[in-house]
Parts: sequence; structure tokens; C-alpha cells
Amino acid sequence: MPGGPRQSAAAPSAMHALTANPAATRAPLPARCMAFRPPARGPYAAAMEPTPPSTSPGAPLLRARGLCLTLPAAAGPVNILRGVDLDLAAGETVGLVGPSGSGKTSLLMLLAGLERPTSGSLDFAGRDLTGLDEDALARWRRDHVGIVFQSFHLIQGMTAAENVAVPLELAGRRDAAAVAARLLEAVGLGHRLRHLPTQLSGGEQQRVALARALAARPALLLADEPTGNLDQETGEVVMALLFRLCAEAGAAVLLITHDPALTAHCARVVRLADGRLGAP
Repeated sequence: MPGGPRQSAAAPSAMHALTANPAATRAPLPARCMAFRPPARGPYAAAMEPTPPSTSPGAPLLRARGLCLTLPAAAGPVNILRGVDLDLAAGETVGLVGPSGSGKTSLLMLLAGLERPTSGSLDFAGRDLTGLDEDALARWRRDHVGIVFQSFHLIQGMTAAENVAVPLELAGRRDAAAVAARLLEAVGLGHRLRHLPTQLSGGEQQRVALARALAARPALLLADEPTGNLDQETGEVVMALLFRLCAEAGAAVLLITHDPALTAHCARVVRLADGRLGAP
């Protein structure tokens, strides 16, 4: 890569290996998720070659302080979030649990810059996000954030490859189509490149969504009940991929889930109740 460290002939870079031999990404998927513990850096990370944002030593990648969200209603204001404090370190996996209606998805929307807090502050790599306008927030999400939704949210008129290529094209990547194909190979869907979402199973759609979320090399992945619409076995496969690929890329993960089997594999778990964060 231009400007990157020199590699010896005996140890080519991951990006070079992937570019020279796309078939290197065709690793078989696990039949079941026997363990979520990620292996060493693998070929999927080669397609992303993440450039992590600069942070001060010991400083969190994402820091929320006193986040409040109050929405108007006919009966009076509704307090969704009541002063949430949260730090997320680079490469850390955090599970977010709590009863339905506790504000978990609302918090994720604030952290993604898709909703503005009523009050409080949100910093990413030392950059204040609360003062950015919508265009600046959109550029920040494009460059640093991936989101996986429970309902996939694929673009129905686009093929699997085209869905994955969207964030790459928005980022100006001329090789978007080729990279999208390699990413889909890495999640076991090299044979589904030209299939529309309606021609894919639920598990396949979520794997497409995962590849799309990670395609732009995000430092932060936000996942909202990513297995909520999947059966247990398919959900295990998807989550095995999510944990492994994020670990390979060094991405921080905030995972909303009700499944204790998933939170058991997070480095830390926090609980949201009545709009406030606490211990699980």
C-alpha cells in the first residue's frame, strides 16, 4: 500500500495477498458457532486494511457524557435517556442489555449520530460530534461507523454485491465492485453476488448486511439485535462472523442483544433501565 510499511517477500501484506489471490478469502464458514473467540488476523481484514482514528494513549475511542433524550408527546415530554455516560475503547466489545422500551435503540441512534441528544456530549477520537451539522455527521458515519440492523435494511432493488458496494462508492472507491465481491467471498457468499435480497435467506441477508457494515473499514460497529430475526443456528453463524471479523479489523463493537450467550463473549456488559446505564 502506498505510504505503508515495507513487507518482505516472505511475508506479503494482507492487502497484497487478497489483491493477488482473491480466492484466499474463500474460507468455509463454521457449521455451528462452537466458539466466538476470534483467531489471529485473517483474510477478511485484508479487504479493509483499517486506518484507526488517532486517539490519545488511554483515551476512549467513543465517549458519551450526560446524554439525554427527551421527546415531545401529547401528554407531556417523554424522557427516553436520562444522563447516559459511556466509554468505548478501540477494539472493545460491549454488550448492551435491558428490557424492551428501555431506550437501547435510542442510545444506539445517538451514538451513530442519527439522532441528536437533547443535552450531553459525544466525542469520537477526541472530536466533538454534538456540534456537527447533518452533512458532517454523514461524512463521519461514512468514514468511521458501521451499523447492523435486526431487519437487515438491504436495498431491495440491488444485488448482494451492489448493496455491499454502496458505502465504498460513496467513499469514492474505484474498486468498489471488486472489493465488495471479495468481502462477500469472505462471508461465504461468493456464489450469491448477483442475487437480490428476496432471493436470499435471512441468514444470507444478514451476512450481506455485515459485509456492507464493515466494507468501509469502520473503527466502530453498532449492532442492534442482529440475530433477532434469525433462527438459533443461523444466528450463531452470523455472530461468529461478526465477532471474528471485527476482531481481525480491530473495530470496537457495541452490541444490543437479549441473548446471554452473546453477551458472554463481550469484554464488558452494561444494562440500560429507565434511561440510565448501570451494571448488568
